[in-house]
Amino acid sequence: MSSNRLLSIDALRGLVILFMLLDHVRETFYLHQQVGDPMDVTATEPALFFSRTLAHLCAPVFILLTGLSAFLYGEKQMSRAATSAFLFKRGLFLVVLEFTLVSFAWTFQFPPTVIYLQVIWAIGLSMLALAVLLWLPRVWLAALGLLLVAGHNLLDGLHFGPESVMHISWAILHDRGWIEFSDTLRLRTSYPVLPWIGVIALGYAIGPWFRWSSAPEQRLQWLRRAGFAALALFVALRLINGYGEKPWAVEETALQTLMGLFNITKYPPSLLFLALTLGIGLLLLAAFERRNDGRLVRTLAVFGSAPMFFYLLHLYVLKLFYVAALAIWGANQGHYFGFDSMGWVWAATLLLALVLFLPTQWFARLKARRRDIRWLKYL
Repeated sequence: MSSNRLLSIDALRGLVILFMLLDHVRETFYLHQQVGDPMDVTATEPALFFSRTLAHLCAPVFILLTGLSAFLYGEKQMSRAATSAFLFKRGLFLVVLEFTLVSFAWTFQFPPTVIYLQVIWAIGLSMLALAVLLWLPRVWLAALGLLLVAGHNLLDGLHFGPESVMHISWAILHDRGWIEFSDTLRLRTSYPVLPWIGVIALGYAIGPWFRWSSAPEQRLQWLRRAGFAALALFVALRLINGYGEKPWAVEETALQTLMGLFNITKYPPSLLFLALTLGIGLLLLAAFERRNDGRLVRTLAVFGSAPMFFYLLHLYVLKLFYVAALAIWGANQGHYFGFDSMGWVWAATLLLALVLFLPTQWFARLKARRRDIRWLKYL
């Protein structure tokens, strides 16, 4: 039972890792066709729109599973204090990683002039917050998570300029923007963390569903109910066409209208964004629980069992490939080297997934075999 439930978690994490790979291939080799947040459905090709929308699953699922994994870590340690200490150390480690190895992987610039504080930063700060919040009773923790996820859009109209004492803290928490760190360095808070703290809290709150003593059928029922409830909330709010999102409208074509319905905001993630992505994520987790003996689930679980290793590896491989392509073929898309279509983006993603599978599998086995090497658990 235990291995099956953990396999489903790794499989879901592995699936969204592949979606992340697709999005990062796009951001590397299709940069000449950048998209906004939310996207312009009248000017974005459907293949690009739906590929980007598919990648929206990544951050919510990563952070929800981080909270869930933290609960399971605590169950194994039988100590809330040990869990809090691990989350604090791991959170700090991820924040440092974002400023160093991750930032350099995106730019190959040292010293950097711009650092984009992205998903690793958001996960790190969310873990630091959870290190404190996990001391709350589970009901209070779940209520706080729901409040942050559902209520943060009420703060969308609140802004603080660079001259305000609140500018830096609010840019980190909710208002995506720039922080002028020095004359030569700027920080971009790409992932405002307030709603992500809500997501990690909800992940921790659903942890008891995955206890050793929990019946698998009961767990499946909880996952399905929560998943369908989240999707029902998405549909209801989209029909109301108001809270926290740019309203959708009937466009020139049915396809553009459909795109408009799913055109949701990620930075920071709206309630609609999180209701859709977390709803799908919970239902996928239930599906993987049901199919945990299949080859697909076990293959995906390889990627999900060494997520940080894969994350760092794929960033550096992508950057090296891009530098090589630019040197060989030049800037064929304005200032960039880029593919001519999204078909090539998908093909490159498939090829890279195959190339990176074996080193990821090697590291996952090393981490499982050498539990005496303490630093491996941070990767």
